[in-house]
Amino acid sequence: MSKRDSRERFKSLANVRVNKAIKILKLIGNLSNKQHYSFDDTDAKKIILALESELKNVKLKFSYSKEKDGGFKIE
Repeated sequence: MSKRDSRERFKSLANVRVNKAIKILKLIGNLSNKQHYSFDDTDAKKIILALESELKNVKLKFSYSKEKDGGFKIE
């Protein structure tokens, strides 16, 4: 696989996977609606710790740079 093909494949997969992760994170955030769901602070902390832990792992694999709100796209 050429370097260009590898780059194009990376961009394509990154755009799909990061946008999917953002959508799932928003859905997880919806669980915070106490009118619809019953949870306590311990439950919320477990969710946040699990997500932060995995994000830390991703940060270690990549050099981190903050993206603008409104989606993600590698051009």
